[in-house]
Amino acid sequence: MTPEDAFAACEAITRSQARNFAYGIRLLRPPERRALSAVYALARRIDDIGDGDDPVPLRLAGLDSVRTQLHELAAGGGPGGVREPATADPAVVPDPVMLALAVTARTYPLPISAFVELVDGCEMDVTGTTYETFDDLVGYCRKVAGTIGRLSLGVFGSRDPERAAVLADDLGVALQLTNILRDVVEDRNMGRVYLPAADAVACGAGADLAGPAEAIAALVVLQGERALAWYDRGLGLLPLLDRRSRACVAAMSGIYRRLLDRILADPLAVTRGRLSLPAREKAWVAARSLVGVAP
Repeated sequence: MTPEDAFAACEAITRSQARNFAYGIRLLRPPERRALSAVYALARRIDDIGDGDDPVPLRLAGLDSVRTQLHELAAGGGPGGVREPATADPAVVPDPVMLALAVTARTYPLPISAFVELVDGCEMDVTGTTYETFDDLVGYCRKVAGTIGRLSLGVFGSRDPERAAVLADDLGVALQLTNILRDVVEDRNMGRVYLPAADAVACGAGADLAGPAEAIAALVVLQGERALAWYDRGLGLLPLLDRRSRACVAAMSGIYRRLLDRILADPLAVTRGRLSLPAREKAWVAARSLVGVAP
């Protein structure tokens, strides 16, 4: 398998499985689009293992296998401290996602350790970790979404890398909080509760979110207003990026921010089903981002 084949496989995964992410990634130049597709493809794999139907021990073993691959990948040289996955048997076809990621990390300074943090965060999902306080929840969001912000920044580059990494992490928290609010009832029905137990009890929703819909809506408003503050901070990343990268981030964050606005306008809606933006609205946000209109 050639690197070109590997990147084509990652781009196919991104086209078929990415939703809001795809509207931003298509605004990048081809090299960055290919690189970010490799990042997305592995992140998707990790997420799919964590959300799969296998028994808990098998899912944990699957995540541990990915963690081992990442440690092996990071054991080589190059700008990202990465080498291509090797195989002793030439008849064995390399893993296209790991191959594309290795090639990407030789070109861009990807923080491979962020992928390991993502695996750790998905393990928390598998084991049913719950969160007593909002700070506890933020820690989880940094693992499963702030990491993606930092990995993406490795592809984008920045004129102030240290400050940009903090802001990319903050923006990832904002996006993940929006995801959690959108899926609050769906997750609860699957036995997953992310919203802080202390806040849930204070709002009358109960730590298990079994309380009345109005109490859940009040809890959603509380967390949604906190998420707005994370957007305000995280969007400070935009001026630190070049035009194409700025458009990509503005499109993705703009879509999620509009979704959060919709949730806050009608918080009871999340108790009735999953909210989403229509495709035409997402395309409109992406188009505005490309011409430099802030989300």
